[in-house]
Amino acid sequence: MALPIFFDPAQRAHNPPTELHNGGFVPYAEHVGRVDALMSALEAKGFTPQMPHDYGMAPICAVHDDDYLAFLQSAYDRWKAAGRDGDASGYAWPVVGRRPLKLNRIDGDIGQYSFDAATPIAKETWGSAYANAQTALAAVDALGQDDIHAALALCRPPGHHAGANYLGGYCYLNNVAIAAQHALSQGAEKVVILDVDYHHGNGTQDIFYARDDVDFISLHADPRTDYPFFWGHGDEMGEGAGLGHNHNFPLPRGTDWSAYQSVLRSAVNLVQAAQPDMLLISFGADTLSSDPISQLALTTDDFGQMGAMIAALKLPTAIIMEGGYAVDDIGTALSNFVAVF
Repeated sequence: MALPIFFDPAQRAHNPPTELHNGGFVPYAEHVGRVDALMSALEAKGFTPQMPHDYGMAPICAVHDDDYLAFLQSAYDRWKAAGRDGDASGYAWPVVGRRPLKLNRIDGDIGQYSFDAATPIAKETWGSAYANAQTALAAVDALGQDDIHAALALCRPPGHHAGANYLGGYCYLNNVAIAAQHALSQGAEKVVILDVDYHHGNGTQDIFYARDDVDFISLHADPRTDYPFFWGHGDEMGEGAGLGHNHNFPLPRGTDWSAYQSVLRSAVNLVQAAQPDMLLISFGADTLSSDPISQLALTTDDFGQMGAMIAALKLPTAIIMEGGYAVDDIGTALSNFVAVF
């Protein structure tokens, strides 16, 4: 059975022209050319994306706070109503004492519901984020149908930095968390999320940090040197019921496949030990040596070996696309990864 791939053209509409990076405004790295490259490579391998079913707001509301969702849907219009040029973006954040507040200005609300200045809200952001969530949900529901054991959600923009009530890192809705919660609502008792993006999935960790029905396992660049800096350290093991269900594997810059694969083996062993009903992969291709904003050293061929190690678990697996910004290579990396499924 061919691997089902889900994508909605509405995911292309989100397209901010610039972001604030290293002290200046630069072209937006998470641009629509990423998905063009991914689609081209997948179609060349014979994969045909299909439209997801519209599941509505209920699965999104099961993960994200209502006030945050209301903000996300209205932020751009409120920004324009305030007479602002460009896309909505924050500049002031509550570093300490963060608490729910009823504010009367869009500037304050952006600070309340975000954690960086690199994630602007454009006119079509909400529509693309909403379509993203439906794509991830469709991948989960495909598992088990017609002997399907794996599916790909071609999500764009990514989602793993988004928390229940905040955006950041190009992420607005946490697609993999929405998918995990949906799997539980459909009868799964245990879900494992394995995040192989270059950057730590801080939003996913945050959402499930005190829970034992979803284990979060992440291989990522050491946050002492790389974004998101404040989360993803090795001593973050969960809390309360979630203690021992959160596993971070920070990696030094320059890590190549010879070192990466041994850490991945440890992560795969944790997945196997958890005995989940379903595995969700937060897949990022920004671990490539050619990635313009990342510092690991994997090759496109390594992604085939990575996929083989994970596929050998023989678990129902939904692959949720996250980051990857080397446009010339990300399609090959993804197609190599999914081919083994």
